[in-house]
Amino acid sequence: MRNVLNINNEWLFKKEGVEEKVNLPHSWNAVDGQDGGADYYRGTCRYSKTLLKKNLPEADRYYLEIKGANSSADVYVGGKKLAHHDGGYSTWRVDITEEIQEETLLEIDVDNSPNETVYPQMADFTFYGGIYRDVNIICVPESHFDLDYFGTPGIKVTPEIKGKDAEIEIDVYLTNKKENQKLRYTLFDAEGTVLATKTSDDDDEDFEIKNVHLWNGRKDPYLYSAKVELLENDVAIDEVSARFGCRTFKIDAETGFWLNGEPYALHGVSRHQDRWGFGNALLPEHHKEDMDLICEVGANTIRLAHYQHDQYFYDLCDERGMVVWAEIPYISQHMATGRENTISQMKELITQNYNHPSIVVWGLSNEITMHGAADPDLIENHKILNDLAHKMDKTRLTTIACLSMCDPDSEYVKIPDVISYNHYFGWYGGEASMNGPWFDKFHKNHPKIPIGCSEYGCEALNWHTSKPTQGDYTEEYQAYYHEELIKQLFSRKYIWSTHVWNMFDFGADARQEGGENGQNHKGLVTFDRKYKKDSFYAYKAWLSDEPFVHLCGKRYIDRVEDVTKVTVYSNLPEVELFANGESLGKKKADDHFFRFEVPNKDETKLVAVAGDFKDESVIKKVDQINQDYVFKEKGAILNWFDITAPDGYYTINDKFSDLFKTFKGKMVSLSFGLLLLKKFKATKKDDGKKGGGGLPGGMKPSKELLQMVGAFSILRVANLIGAMEVKFTKEELLEFNAKLNKIKRKD
Repeated sequence: MRNVLNINNEWLFKKEGVEEKVNLPHSWNAVDGQDGGADYYRGTCRYSKTLLKKNLPEADRYYLEIKGANSSADVYVGGKKLAHHDGGYSTWRVDITEEIQEETLLEIDVDNSPNETVYPQMADFTFYGGIYRDVNIICVPESHFDLDYFGTPGIKVTPEIKGKDAEIEIDVYLTNKKENQKLRYTLFDAEGTVLATKTSDDDDEDFEIKNVHLWNGRKDPYLYSAKVELLENDVAIDEVSARFGCRTFKIDAETGFWLNGEPYALHGVSRHQDRWGFGNALLPEHHKEDMDLICEVGANTIRLAHYQHDQYFYDLCDERGMVVWAEIPYISQHMATGRENTISQMKELITQNYNHPSIVVWGLSNEITMHGAADPDLIENHKILNDLAHKMDKTRLTTIACLSMCDPDSEYVKIPDVISYNHYFGWYGGEASMNGPWFDKFHKNHPKIPIGCSEYGCEALNWHTSKPTQGDYTEEYQAYYHEELIKQLFSRKYIWSTHVWNMFDFGADARQEGGENGQNHKGLVTFDRKYKKDSFYAYKAWLSDEPFVHLCGKRYIDRVEDVTKVTVYSNLPEVELFANGESLGKKKADDHFFRFEVPNKDETKLVAVAGDFKDESVIKKVDQINQDYVFKEKGAILNWFDITAPDGYYTINDKFSDLFKTFKGKMVSLSFGLLLLKKFKATKKDDGKKGGGGLPGGMKPSKELLQMVGAFSILRVANLIGAMEVKFTKEELLEFNAKLNKIKRKD
């Protein structure tokens, strides 16, 4: 019978000649991949371990199973190279039987260095190196369920709903099956009760479940299971099993997502698989905590970005009723030399995850049109992936996450079954109010294409203000932004799904934003999972059935105004606010956002009460703004005190939309834009060819582009573009500021 032996403990890890003992899971970028500077170690490191044959269960064949090694790896057994694998997010196995001795040296070289064949190579997250998931030895007889084909679980279960019943097709894959061997199929309900059993010679069998209990999302994630045993002389010598759910779904261009014949609005989050101090080497308790937090916020869908996640997390999605978007890391920059890797990663993703009822769409790519959507090789690559997904899985749909400025009329957009767009109007240019109208325009022009919002969000750290503005990185602006997006996106029933970017802050070592480098801070929860930002509770108010009340601004204590605005979030119909024990009145709010004007004098204890629930905070009156609340950028090109700002005149901190109000302001803006394009050309950022011309990212001049740019300032563009290795000097920016200081402001 099959034995699975975990060998996570006591590995020798060698990096640049230095050795240390480690246990798996492990990442060598758990620190330097999160501290900023875009300088985390990317190269080859070695993991080695001696296997003692006496410690292995007796078996005919031994397979090494690696559940995640980023991003390429070579396996050596007894000094002999047995396998190479490209792709850092999937399970893969190596037959090591012939090389096992009484003492066998096992060596795994893992490489996360840049190359031109393995995805991802360009993306806004850290490519942590290491063996960051479990490693096992699988011990099986000569005849066994397949272990070689793209990390297969050896069993494939396909339910089909027929009225109140379900037909279940079970396929298994075998290696070295003999004539005298048979297969015993058994079906179980969620309680483990046997529903049916069959014994046959065939590697596929059909069952019927009468009055089937449906897998019904968060409301009722009911799971059946199937077990198949390989019998020899009526004795089981190997077995595989899988849980599965019976459900139907459809995505309609007019009415959105449907589950089991009923409308089921999908509103949820995206998730990266890392956390502070661990990198991507997560433990089961980390995955469970993530799922608990996602359930608490009330989400019913997760986009598992931008790669295959741990099988344990997919299992949690099945158990908790999450509707899942699963994708491969075909992201940001198309590589003509990377096609085979996109195909192998898609085969692994579908093969390994076919049985999960939570998954409804396979994601082909994310923001892959950074350099334009017209590349014939890019188009062909997507058509191949789309056809492959449909061939391997006839039960699910395909999708893509489009870059915001990708032309909706491009051939690329028409390839998958459904699409979604990543939009950051209100953060990366534009205004928050632009999001809903953009989707209305798309829906009007393309009424038959189901459209979703696959990313939207803005960054927030422990900065605070009573006058939140775009780009200030305050918790208050993030809360305002998400309030607006909730009202705009949730009210449009044709949007088939919405996914906040992101549920958690995550590592992005190239980032230098918000005063804490090395992270993307768009999460509703901090990187260490210790603090839920106010925006977390905005979603909980809309999505969760768990009664609660939340006072916003708990970290914003010192306030200068005589009367300050306080927001309370709750999913209960009425909230009463008390200041030092005195009621400031009761409020009702259809949008779950309750607003109060609070006198600010000395120290005030605030208590919000809704039904049986209450929440507390404190505010204090101060004479001057607490500078600990004000964003100060580390490593900034310019500091605030470098920028002269005469009264009544423009500066590089003014938005382009304000500069455009005067002719001279337009000319300075145009001069800055021309210099920016020149810098893009010099660094091959426009279309991949030096001196190629055109706008960054394949963008085309348009009214929408001008609206997006209008919300930026020259300084913010210069800071943001620095993450793309397009640098402005202090002298260049001060020269633009000096020109603007001569132009009278027009209000």
